Amino acid sequence: MAYFMTLFWTFLLTHMMAYVVSSMNGVPYEFMTANIIALIVTVLLFVLGTIIPKPQPAEHH
Repeated sequence: MAYFMTLFWTFLLTHMMAYVVSSMNGVPYEFMTANIIALIVTVLLFVLGTIIPKPQPAEHH
């Protein structure tokens, strides 16, 4: 479920960013370009999540 939600939010935020940036630049909004960028960002997030070490709980003496 976490993978699906990451994919969903990445697609949503990437498409919003692509729409705003294309509107500000005066170029047409490209749906497929935003999809490709969203997939790349999603894969990078998954890889980043596996690279970053998990915090270890502190030992209490």
